[in-house]
Amino acid sequence: MRTRLSHGLAEFIMFGLKMGWASLFGGLMLGAIIASKAFWQADWPIARYDALLGFALVTQALFLIFRLETFEEAKVILLFHLTGTVMEWFKVSAGSWAYPEPALFKLFDVPLFSGFMYASVGSFIARVIRLFEMRFAPYPPIGLTFLLALAIYANFFTHHFIWDLRLALIAATVAVYGRTMISYRVGRRHRMNLVLAGALSSFFLWLAENIGTLTGTWVYSGKHVSSFASLSKMGSWYLLLYVAFITVTVVVRPRSDEPAAEGYESNRADRE
Repeated sequence: MRTRLSHGLAEFIMFGLKMGWASLFGGLMLGAIIASKAFWQADWPIARYDALLGFALVTQALFLIFRLETFEEAKVILLFHLTGTVMEWFKVSAGSWAYPEPALFKLFDVPLFSGFMYASVGSFIARVIRLFEMRFAPYPPIGLTFLLALAIYANFFTHHFIWDLRLALIAATVAVYGRTMISYRVGRRHRMNLVLAGALSSFFLWLAENIGTLTGTWVYSGKHVSSFASLSKMGSWYLLLYVAFITVTVVVRPRSDEPAAEGYESNRADRE
């Protein structure tokens, strides 16, 4: 019993360390947002938003130089960066939120560093799949997942003009991915439902967003600078995670081969 508990504790610690390593890009970006807010002066020659852009570019370059990301992963992260920036342009123009500080590298009232916040989500998904040697089974038809991603992404725009289909789309993710299990390695192999993993991840993204919100880096329409994002934003992050995940699968195709299942079965036999 003691050996089993010590193994479990060791795997739990290793799980946390690997998750932290997988989310390194996002953690560095969030740290830079907090730190820059704490000491940046308005009369400095470089605007804070521009400094954040420079930090993000250098960080991305270092990730590639030191092979923390592969060039294949970088391609899909760039794609999600672009789709996120387009959504930022629309949301700011629609008045959903605003970036109140000045910047030289600001296009359509959106500072260009903001796209790297979306890129950090893509980076996390690409890295976590690789670091945990994830397998997905049964995986739904690829064409169906692409249609789901397109519908989710479109709703972020169309709900300003017609019905908001977020609840229906959340139900659709459960229908499409409800049976999909993630097999991942932390010492031994373990399994978790993909929908549950998405829900847990969206909670932590919501927390990270609120930490950034407290710095006043972005301001929601009609709210005080330090106002928290509502719980409904967690549903938005949940859906956006699927867009990011499906975008990543364009390059990093989800694997569902037999070694995952065999590893899980052997682990279960060891426990028994």
